[in-house]
Amino acid sequence: MGRPTRSDAVRVDEVAVSTYRIPTDAPEESDGTYIWSSTTLVLVEASGGGVTGIGYTYADHSTARLIHDTLADIVRGRDAMATAEIWTALVASVRNLGRTGIASMAISAIDVALWDLRARLLGLPLVSLLGAARAEVPVYGSGGFTSYTFAELEAQLGAWVRDGISKVKMKIGRDAAADIERVAAARRAIGDDAELFVDANGAYSLKQALAQAERFVDSSVTWFEEPVYHRDLSGLRFCRDHAPAGMEISAGEYGYAPDTFARLIDAGAVDVLQADATRCEGITGLLIVDSICESTMTPLSTHCAPALHTHPACAAKRVRHVEYFHDHARIERMLFDGVVVPRDGMLVPDLSRPGLGLELKHADARAYATS
Repeated sequence: MGRPTRSDAVRVDEVAVSTYRIPTDAPEESDGTYIWSSTTLVLVEASGGGVTGIGYTYADHSTARLIHDTLADIVRGRDAMATAEIWTALVASVRNLGRTGIASMAISAIDVALWDLRARLLGLPLVSLLGAARAEVPVYGSGGFTSYTFAELEAQLGAWVRDGISKVKMKIGRDAAADIERVAAARRAIGDDAELFVDANGAYSLKQALAQAERFVDSSVTWFEEPVYHRDLSGLRFCRDHAPAGMEISAGEYGYAPDTFARLIDAGAVDVLQADATRCEGITGLLIVDSICESTMTPLSTHCAPALHTHPACAAKRVRHVEYFHDHARIERMLFDGVVVPRDGMLVPDLSRPGLGLELKHADARAYATS
C-alpha cells in the first residue's frame, strides 16, 4: 500500500538546487586549522501551491549533487505542511550514505526551504509559525581571522563595538605566542566594557589550551570556543573544569545529528552548546537541539548564517545569541533581499515579510553561480 495522502494538501511540486561560490573580501582568510579563499552557498528552492520557499547551507557542490540526484525525489509530491514527516523520510534515506556531514547539510537546506514554504503558504513570518520565545535576539560579531594584520583585527572588532554589538569573537590557534599579543590588541581595540570571545577551532593541545586560557585572563576573555579538537569530549570537559572563573567553554558547530549534541551535554563538555541549522538537519534539527538544551538547562548559541537563524533563534527557548559571522553576513547581504542587520546589537525579524523574509537577488547571484 502507498503512503496515505490528503486530497486537499498542497504538494511540493519541485525541489531545485543551485550553488554560488563567493570569493572572500581578502585574498584569503584563516583560523587556527583552515585556510580559505571562497565560500560556497548551496541554495534549495522548494515550490508548491504557486509559492516558493528557500533554504541554504554553506557546503560544497557535492551537497547540491546529492540533493539533485537523490533527495529531491523523496520530497516531491509530499504534503508541504508535513515538515516532520519529510524530515524523517530524508534522514532514513541517507542511512547507507552516512547521516552526518554532506548528507546532513543537504537535509538542512531542504528542511529550511520547506519551513520557509510552509510559512509563506500560510502568509506568516516564520517566527510566528514556530511560536516566538522573544521579539529580538542578541548577536556577537565574529571574524578576527588569524590572517588579519593587527590593524585589520582591531578595525573590525572595534567597528562592531562602536555599532552597538557588545560581544565580539576572534580566531586564534595559528601561533600560540602571537595569540596572546593579538588577544591583548583586540581588548585594547574594543575597550573594557565589551565581551571578548576567542575560537581556536581545535588547534591547541590540552595542556596548551589550559596555559593559553590562563594567559587570556589578562584580556578578560569570557568565551573559549573549541580549545581542543571538537570530538575530544574528555579534553573539552577537562578544559571546562579547569578554565579560569568566568570563562565559558563552547562547542557544537560540527554537530550534524541530535546524538552529537546529547553526547556533548552528557559529557559535561560545554558551558554553552552551539548548533548550526545549515548543518544540524535544518530548523527541525535545531528545534530538537533546543529541546535537548531545555531539558538540561543548557544555553544554546546559533553558529553562523545569521539571516537564516534570525527567525528560529527568536523561537528557540534556550538561545542566548546568534553568531554574526563576517563572511556569511556579507554573503547574505550580497545574495538576498530582506536581510536584517543588527540594531543596538540585536536582530529583529521583519514581521511584514512571510517565511524567512528573504528573496534571492537573481541578477546579483548569477555572477557567482556554479550550477
